[in-house]
Amino acid sequence: MWKIAIIDDERQVLKGMKRAIPWDDLGAEWVGEALNGEDGLEMIRNARPDIVITDLYMPVMSGLDMMEQLRQEGFQGKIIIFSGYSDFEHARQALRFQVSDYVSKPISLPTLKTILNKVIQELEEEEEKRVRQWELECKMTLYEPFVEKEWVRSAAVGTLDHAYKDSTHLPPSYLFWQERKHVTVGIDLIRDERARCLSVSDWNLFRFAVSNIACEVARKLFPELEYTELHSTRSLLIIHPGPEHLEQLENKLEELGIRLNDSIGGYLKLVTRIGIGGVKDTWTKLSDSTEEAFRAMDQRTLRVASAHEVYRYRENSGEPGGVSLFPVKFSYKLATAMKASQETEAHELVLEYITEMKRQEGMSQGYVQMLGSELWGIITYSLYESGFVLDDLFTNDQIAKEISSLIVPDQLANWLMDKITRICSSRQWKGSSKHRQVVDFMTSYIHEHYAEELTLAELSDKVFISRNHLSIIFKNITGETFNNYLTRVRIEKARELLMERKMLVYEVAERVGYKNIPYFSTLFKKITGMNPTELIKN
Repeated sequence: MWKIAIIDDERQVLKGMKRAIPWDDLGAEWVGEALNGEDGLEMIRNARPDIVITDLYMPVMSGLDMMEQLRQEGFQGKIIIFSGYSDFEHARQALRFQVSDYVSKPISLPTLKTILNKVIQELEEEEEKRVRQWELECKMTLYEPFVEKEWVRSAAVGTLDHAYKDSTHLPPSYLFWQERKHVTVGIDLIRDERARCLSVSDWNLFRFAVSNIACEVARKLFPELEYTELHSTRSLLIIHPGPEHLEQLENKLEELGIRLNDSIGGYLKLVTRIGIGGVKDTWTKLSDSTEEAFRAMDQRTLRVASAHEVYRYRENSGEPGGVSLFPVKFSYKLATAMKASQETEAHELVLEYITEMKRQEGMSQGYVQMLGSELWGIITYSLYESGFVLDDLFTNDQIAKEISSLIVPDQLANWLMDKITRICSSRQWKGSSKHRQVVDFMTSYIHEHYAEELTLAELSDKVFISRNHLSIIFKNITGETFNNYLTRVRIEKARELLMERKMLVYEVAERVGYKNIPYFSTLFKKITGMNPTELIKN
C-alpha cells in the first residue's frame, strides 16, 4: 500500500485529514504525523512515506527548509503542500523541490481525493516503469551470455557482418582477443555403425558430454579457449595460445588432437576425427583457420600420428586444392535457415553446394549417398535444437531407404529440397501435436504453481526445449506470451479471492505471487479495469 505522512502545526488539521482521506479507496495507509518541520524530517527518515502532505508555515523548521533537506538527502517521494496562504513566492520556491501540488486551505473532500488520486497514479506509473526497467536489465543480464556465445560462433564460421569485423565491436568479455594469436581445432564425430543407431536426443546428450571432455582436456594445455558447436557432428575449439615458438605451439596442438581422440573414444566410445587449422595473428581471420581445420580432416593429407585420426593444415605444403566436404560456413547457414524456417534460403544453399560438389571428380553413388546422410544429419539436429523432432513427418527407415536410392547429385538436390519444403510447410507450430502437448503441460503447471516464482527458463529445463524456441511455441499455440498468460492466471485467481472478501488486498497479492503490492494493484486495474479495493466494496 502507498504510505502517506502528514505534517501540520494544527492538531485539528491533522485529525481532520486523517479522517477525510479515503485510505482504502486509494490503496494507501497513514504512516506518521508531525507538528513541525524538524519532527517531520525525523519521522520521514524513519517511515519513508511515498507521499508527504505538509504545511509551509510551522515552528522550529518551515516546510520549505524541511523539503530542501529531504531532497538533499535523496528523498524521492511525492510532496503535496497544504497551506493556508496563497503565496506566489513560496509556490515559486517550492517548485525547486519537485512539489507535486500546491493546495490552499481549506480544501473540499472531492478535491483532496482528486489530488491524491493523481499523485498515486504518478507513483504507479513510475513503479511500473521501474519494474519494466528492472525486468529489462534482468533480461539483458540473462541474454548477454547467449548473445556473446552466438557472436563467438559467428566469428568462428565467418558469418559476422563486415561492419563488426574490427576491434571496436568485440564484446567486453573478448577484448583480449585483439592482443592474442588464434587457432582452431575442429572435432568431427564419425557416424560409424554404433553412432548411426543413436536417436537424435541421445546424440544431443553425447554432444554435451563431448563439450565437457574437450574443454577439460584442452585447458590442461591452453588456459585461454572457447568451445562452440557447429552442427550435428561438428564442434570447434578456439585456442588463444601464449607467446610460444611456432614449432612448440604446433607440437602442443598435435598433442591436444591426440588427447581429444583418445579421451572422447575412451569415455564415450565415439570415433572422432580432429583437424588443426592455421595460426592467425588477428581474430578477423579466425574463420579461415576454421575452414582450414575441417579441410585438413576432409582431405586427410597431413596426418599427425598413424594411430590417430588427427590432421593438421599447413600452408604451402603441396596439399591438393578443392573445397572442404562440408564447408563450415555452409553447414552453419543451412542449420540457421532450417531453424528459422527460411525455405528459399535453404533451397539456395543446397543448390549452390551441390553445384560446387559436382565440379569435384569422382562423385560416385556411394559418395552421393554419404552426402545425403550427412546433410540430413545437419537438418535433423538443427530442428531438434529448435524443439522440433521429425518423427511425425519421416521415419528413420523411410529416410534410409530414400537415401539408398540416390545415384547422382541432381537427385540428391531434388530430394533435399523436397524434404526442406515439407518440413517448412509443416513447421507452423500449431500443427505439431508434440508442441501442443508441451504447451498443455506448461499451462497446467502454471495453474498449479502460479503463486511461485515461475520463469520460462525453469519450464524450458522441464520440457528440454531452449527458452527462446519454447517462447515461440507457447505464443503460437496460446496467442499470448508466457508472461502475459501467467499474469492473467494470477489476476483471475486474485479476483476470485477478493470477491470472497476474506482477505485484505496485500494478502491476496502475496497469495498469487506478488510481493510488490503497488505493482499488483497496477496490473489488476490494467486487466480488470478496477482497483482491487473497488472489487471488495462492490
